[in-house]
Amino acid sequence: MVRLVPVTEDNWMEIAALAVQERQRSYVAPAIGILARGYVYRDCNAKIYVFDNEGAIVGVALVREFTEEPLGYDLQQFMVDRRYQNRGFGTQALRLILDALRRENHYDHVELCVKKEDAEAIRLYQKLGFVDSGFVDEDLPDSLNMICRLSDGE
Repeated sequence: MVRLVPVTEDNWMEIAALAVQERQRSYVAPAIGILARGYVYRDCNAKIYVFDNEGAIVGVALVREFTEEPLGYDLQQFMVDRRYQNRGFGTQALRLILDALRRENHYDHVELCVKKEDAEAIRLYQKLGFVDSGFVDEDLPDSLNMICRLSDGE
């Protein structure tokens, strides 16, 4: 059973050692980069979500808040370590993160940007309610912008 745990003095090095498969490296920052972004985006209320399964750290994610319109949550990074992929941990962790954001209730949606060629990630996001937002970032034409409504009746 996956659960969210905080970054601590005792686990940050284990988190930093997480890695995706070789073919996924262009899709997500290295884990140490995700931890660093959590610090850099602290003025945007960045949160690092670490997920573990039975005491083993299996992944990490970063959510920050948009500070300009449209206000909302931004799922900046989401990674499951290569040793734990395709076992449902990503689905469980993302569901827990979305539930935590619903409880926090600062914004009514979460947005993310994903490479169009990353079919596995797109399937995961769609399974949990993300849809194409229709926004096209001209700086990232090879990416899909997705949004998930957090309110009831999403």
